Amino acid sequence: MTTRTDAPTRREQILREAARLFAERGFHGVGVDEIGAAVGISGPGLYRHFAGKDAMLAELLVGISERLLDGGRRRVAESDGDPEALLSALIDGHIDFALNDRSLITLHDRELDRLRDAERKRVRQLQRQYVELWVDAVRRAYPSLDESDARAAVHAVFGLLNSTPHLGPAGTLADSPATAALLHRLARGAFAAAAPRTQEAPAGAPVAGAPAAG
Repeated sequence: MTTRTDAPTRREQILREAARLFAERGFHGVGVDEIGAAVGISGPGLYRHFAGKDAMLAELLVGISERLLDGGRRRVAESDGDPEALLSALIDGHIDFALNDRSLITLHDRELDRLRDAERKRVRQLQRQYVELWVDAVRRAYPSLDESDARAAVHAVFGLLNSTPHLGPAGTLADSPATAALLHRLARGAFAAAAPRTQEAPAGAPVAGAPAAG
C-alpha cells in the first residue's frame, strides 16, 4: 500500500485493488469477484487470502493506522533530538502517505463505521497516539505554543494534507514533487501561524505574517 521498491505480494495486490475499488464505488458497490478480476484471480480464490470483504476493509484501515504510527516513531528516533528535523520529517512522511495512498483517505472517511467495534476502537487508539506524537513534535519546535493550540494545529494540518483525494486522479499534479513541496510549505506555514508572534521561528520555517518571497 505504501511506496516500496520490491514487488508487492499477492495479498498486497488484493488490498491495493480493494482500496481503489472501495474508494471509487463504495464498500457495498464492489463484489469479491470484481476484486479478484482486478488482480487476475477468481473471486473464490480471494478466500485463500481473506475471509471476505470485511476482513480486507479491517486490514486496510487498521494497517495504515499502524504504519503511520510506526513511521512517526521511527522518525522521532532518527531525529536525534532535533525538533526542526523531526517536524519536517513527520510532515514529509505524512505527505508521502497522502499522495500515494489517497484511496485509503477516502476509504477512512466513508467506511470507518463499517468496522467491527474492536477494529474501529483500534484505529481510533492508533490515531490518537499518532496525533499526540505530532503534538509533542510541534511543541518542541514551537515551545511557546500551548498543548491545546498545538493539538488544534495538528488536526488542521492533517485536514490540509488529507485533502489530496480532491486534487485529481493518480498520475496528475497531485503526484508531483512540486505538489509535495507545496503541501510541506503550507503545513509549516500553518504551524508558524499558530505559534505566538513573540516566538522566533525555527531556522528555515515560515514566519507568520511575513510577506511571501516573490
